[in-house]
Amino acid sequence: MPVASLLPFTATPNRKSASPTSFRLTEKFILLLVFSGFITLCFGAIFFLPDSSKLLSGVFFRSSSVEAETRTGTVSDTSTGTGKDEKILAKIVQESLNYSFIHSLFIYKAHLKNVFTGLKGNETKHAPSRRMMQFSWDNYKRYAWGSNELRPVSKQGHSSNLFGSLKGATIVDALDTLYIMEMYDEFEAATEWVEMNLDFNMNAEISVFEVNIRFVGGLLSAYYLSGKEVFRRKAVELGEKLLPAFKTPTGIPWALLNLKSGIGRNWPWASGGSSILAEYGTLHLEFMHLSELSGRPVFAEKVMNIRKVLNRLDKPQGLYPNYLNPNSGQWGQHHVSVGGLGDSFYEYLLKAWLMSDKTDEEGKKLYYDALQAIEKNLIRKSSGGLMYIAEWKGGLLEHKMGHLTCFAGGMIALGADGGPDDKTGHQMELAAEIARTCHESYARTSMKLGPEAFRFDGGVEAIATRQNEKYFILRPEVIETYMYMWRFTHDPKYRQWGWEAVQALEKYCRVEGGYSGVRDVYANTPNHDDVQQSFYLSETLKYLYLLFSDDDHLPFEHWVFNTEAHPLPVIKKQNVEIRH
Repeated sequence: MPVASLLPFTATPNRKSASPTSFRLTEKFILLLVFSGFITLCFGAIFFLPDSSKLLSGVFFRSSSVEAETRTGTVSDTSTGTGKDEKILAKIVQESLNYSFIHSLFIYKAHLKNVFTGLKGNETKHAPSRRMMQFSWDNYKRYAWGSNELRPVSKQGHSSNLFGSLKGATIVDALDTLYIMEMYDEFEAATEWVEMNLDFNMNAEISVFEVNIRFVGGLLSAYYLSGKEVFRRKAVELGEKLLPAFKTPTGIPWALLNLKSGIGRNWPWASGGSSILAEYGTLHLEFMHLSELSGRPVFAEKVMNIRKVLNRLDKPQGLYPNYLNPNSGQWGQHHVSVGGLGDSFYEYLLKAWLMSDKTDEEGKKLYYDALQAIEKNLIRKSSGGLMYIAEWKGGLLEHKMGHLTCFAGGMIALGADGGPDDKTGHQMELAAEIARTCHESYARTSMKLGPEAFRFDGGVEAIATRQNEKYFILRPEVIETYMYMWRFTHDPKYRQWGWEAVQALEKYCRVEGGYSGVRDVYANTPNHDDVQQSFYLSETLKYLYLLFSDDDHLPFEHWVFNTEAHPLPVIKKQNVEIRH
């Protein structure tokens, strides 16, 4: 991909024509000083940017087809006539891109440094998220290096059944956070581990969804931020390992896949062997980028086929049930949720449109139609004035909202500008109301941390009433919404709420060996669950960092975050036109 389309910080100077003969002596002297400064800047960029040989070559943002031809030695130099002219033109374009690339990266690196040191009044609140990341990472490295996650109380490694025998989830999940926070020594150590130890050739049954959002997403983001080839290569390799999951009669992928045998199956508890909406619907962003980087359309074809299957189905009340049978292509149990089992499907409809540089009109329509159905059927207001998103089961509402659902405030704010003109203000108000409700779910606990789910029935509002819903596992969704709401409104309450979350995390979740979830947020003293989730480093701390950063740090017009908070660049439409 051409450079200028992906880098978030570019500068195009204004130029005014002038005749050289019209300059006075003083103007010539000033012009000479400016020219000298420009030369110094260029040499500084060449000699002081990291991996300058890669940066100068443009390898980071070349189109995948050109990159593949270069590696395999298939580019011909025997063109004559018109072909020669085209090569000369291509060389001129490439040289101009290389200049733009160097200039953009110089600005980007300077900006990264200034984000941490130039926040003025917010400087003291920005620094803790970086210190929290340092503490989380150092303890993971000390006690659980190479394991998927850390047990910070018992100070040992931990792995859930989501990853099988695949290793290093925290390392891969944290790569971009380390880079964004300028923890470059730690980033290099993580890069070395990926290069030497990240292996997908194993007899392991993994969650396709979790491995995609954490591993594929993390590798893609690390590649786009750093330009290191190892991340591109590993991401494509893993993507290819996941393709057998789509070998079903409908092309709707299995939830679980053995990486060695390619045999897939679904969770046994999922409505008669169904695939789950939030799992098969949360592959689009990563697979579109895999096609971009590999030059292989198969990845994009697999996720576009999922849309074809969904488009053929009737939606009850315009809603998408959480379960779909991959063999029959029919809905399973009619359970609808914008939280667990459904959440990121809706997020990826919107973000597919945004990541396509707003050319994916189908994704856009699907998102806004779904949002309209959600607002009509699921969104309610409590007697106390709190807006919430209920769950729908066979036509009946369950007045419960999960912590996972709290991402929706940020999603609705992110999409408000693209909806019908008369809906933008309304959608921003709706996003703000959901953010307020989710904040209340935190404020009404003893620890000022939110429960896994909270209810609006039996005389209670935004409070967990069941013991198995009172836990907090370092989830990011509420802070994610604060970050989006801050970016779009600059209302200081969102930073204040984020700061309250920082204080609560430090007081109740920090232990000697890292950060741990707690089993009951309504208790006066914490009972730790002894797990430092990989998404705590990937999402929670990253969103806190960005909440207190300047708006042009990973700006939304250039970057889209996957559901694990891994930033992926917008695929600019002019690049698509050039390739085709």
